[in-house]
Amino acid sequence: MLKPLLTRLLDTVFPPQCLNCDTLVTAYGTLCQPCWQQVAFITPPYCHACGLPFEYTLGHEALCGECIYTLPPFAQARAAIRYDEHSRGMVLKLKYADQTQLAPIYGTWLARAGKELIEQCDILVPVPLHYRRFIGRRYNQSALLAYSLTTHTGLPVIPDALVRKRHTPPQAGLSKKQRNDNVKGAFHAHPKHAAQIKGRSILLIDDVMTTSATAAQCSKALLDAGASRVHVLTLARATL
Repeated sequence: MLKPLLTRLLDTVFPPQCLNCDTLVTAYGTLCQPCWQQVAFITPPYCHACGLPFEYTLGHEALCGECIYTLPPFAQARAAIRYDEHSRGMVLKLKYADQTQLAPIYGTWLARAGKELIEQCDILVPVPLHYRRFIGRRYNQSALLAYSLTTHTGLPVIPDALVRKRHTPPQAGLSKKQRNDNVKGAFHAHPKHAAQIKGRSILLIDDVMTTSATAAQCSKALLDAGASRVHVLTLARATL
């Protein structure tokens, strides 16, 4: 009997707001109608390997031009939403604004977007932060997403399976080549988790994929440590 009363009280004191624009909505964890129409959830068709959305169907297991030229080290990558002017604020709220309460909501989106990958994987591994950045931010948004996803999948999370060996400048604003150079050799698998990584299919979790440079370097580190396969699942995916 108390639960409905408490819910109504909380809704009065802290009314639910749109995840994107903070307009009042009817339920927590939802978007208002205008934002729902603007935020682009990624659905097929897309590149079989990197998950880049296609404008029209190109056939079964079709690849984008970049993956035809060079396949990434990870087997497949998928994302929940397009990273653009309509969704950027939602991602940055989690990444920089301490709004960690958004992670469980985004975990639901990840579970839906990554269903086909989750079924093939044994372990969830978040992209790590360098300790200097972790101290400043106080949390790793990719690890929060991984822990939120495990409530939907039951897959275990190994938060320190990967270690960031050196501090790298932010990737924002860098060209594709600069991004690749920036993170090249920046990651390695933690030796203490060697037995858990070897022979396992791993789902790498991150907040945003832009050029896939970070995902590729993390995948290489896990494969070098003996992982049988690496898939990538991100909250958002840049498409331009």
